Amino acid sequence: MEAEKLEYFRNVLMEEMKSLLSEAGKTVTEMTADSSNFPDPTDRATQESDRNFELRIRDRERKLINKIKEALSRIDSGEFGICEECGDEIGEARLKVRPVTTLCINCKLEAEKKEKRP
Repeated sequence: MEAEKLEYFRNVLMEEMKSLLSEAGKTVTEMTADSSNFPDPTDRATQESDRNFELRIRDRERKLINKIKEALSRIDSGEFGICEECGDEIGEARLKVRPVTTLCINCKLEAEKKEKRP
């Protein structure tokens, strides 16, 4: 892949990571600052449910941050845009939609078919 395109994807990945880390920081700040003590059990349950939902979202984002770091590492090592399964190039359109991907579209479709089999 050309150096220009690699730099483009590096910037996209870095911006996404910066955004995710910013959101995580906001969540921590909000959760530590929120010392509400609701006397009503329903209100407490709602607050706890909201917190659990927020934490699940942040956990998904944490996993995405790890994938972003791996993609940046692949850019540095010259392996970015190469399918892990077949070794072919991953299409640029696919990388623009999902820059952390490690599989070309054909290998991804095959993997999804295997997942659906009992």
